[in-house]
Amino acid sequence: MAKDEINAFLGVGTNYQGKLNFQGAVRIDGHFQGEVESEGTLVVGKEAQVDGQFHVGQLVLSGHLRGEVQASSRVVLHKTADLQGNVRTPILVMEEGAVLEGRVTMNADTPAEPEDIDLDAARERL
Repeated sequence: MAKDEINAFLGVGTNYQGKLNFQGAVRIDGHFQGEVESEGTLVVGKEAQVDGQFHVGQLVLSGHLRGEVQASSRVVLHKTADLQGNVRTPILVMEEGAVLEGRVTMNADTPAEPEDIDLDAARERL
């Protein structure tokens, strides 16, 4: 992603609390606590610390994230990423060295509770 494609930037040393809605792409390199709602791309830089609930199209993580992530397209964890929480996404890309502690659900139509999984239907998809 080119730097000129970023619509907003929260730089190192910034602190933000609240709800963030955006289109396109936003990069956070500071501290963020709250909710993010977007069909766009959230980029979390290496120095960033973010906490909350994240409903995005795509998450690209290089820093620290604690919370719940739901990405409709994909989640990319670079080698410096530290994600503490649950992730729901159809595609997870994880570099060697990235840390992920939590539950991962990687099916766009996965039921909310694991007990509801129809094993026969899952086998048919394979």
